[in-house]
Amino acid sequence: MSQIPHDTPATLLLIDDHPLLRRGVAQLLELEDDLQLVGETGHPEEGIRLAVTLEPDLILLDLNMPHVDGLETLRRLRENGFSGRVVMFTVSDHEEDVVAALRTGADGYLLKDMEPEDMVRQLRQAALGRMVISESLTALLAEALRNQRSTPAAPDIHSLTQREREILQQLAAGLSNKLIARKLDITEGTVKVHVKHLLKKLNLRSRVEAAVWAVQSGITH
Repeated sequence: MSQIPHDTPATLLLIDDHPLLRRGVAQLLELEDDLQLVGETGHPEEGIRLAVTLEPDLILLDLNMPHVDGLETLRRLRENGFSGRVVMFTVSDHEEDVVAALRTGADGYLLKDMEPEDMVRQLRQAALGRMVISESLTALLAEALRNQRSTPAAPDIHSLTQREREILQQLAAGLSNKLIARKLDITEGTVKVHVKHLLKKLNLRSRVEAAVWAVQSGITH
């Protein structure tokens, strides 16, 4: 598969039911050479159609929309075969919303009150394949994970193979399966299998939980 040259801008699709916000994001991205807005809509159903047609690198998706919310839209995007990055873009900093979005398969969670330059920086990271989360939410996520860990079977790093540990370290750094595969010189399919096994061994439910746990446990180096 040929790599995208570095001078090709990352393409974005915006799905948000607030016209003023869509216009603001569009104007912000017009100033950036490496980020290109290729579509925008306030209707989730149309957003899903655009995602399949345009195949953007990244979707910026509002969480709270009437009729079809962001989580349902995300599920339908994945069911329709969209494999690009999906970052939730919302005013909600409620723990349950953040956890639900990441569990559903979001690649990031950004708050709408962030500074424009911070948002552009985070979108760049997302386009590169990294997990992005508003800085104010990282402590909340760690606390949410701690609260859920009332089960007797605590994760045990010693149950992992050397390769699984390497992949866990890359997960904790926020890398996608594709980037991990490239870095470790293995196939993306092999990475997926390893991730599945290490989550099962650690009794964790998602790659985000694994990443947070790895950081907390100090095994990221």
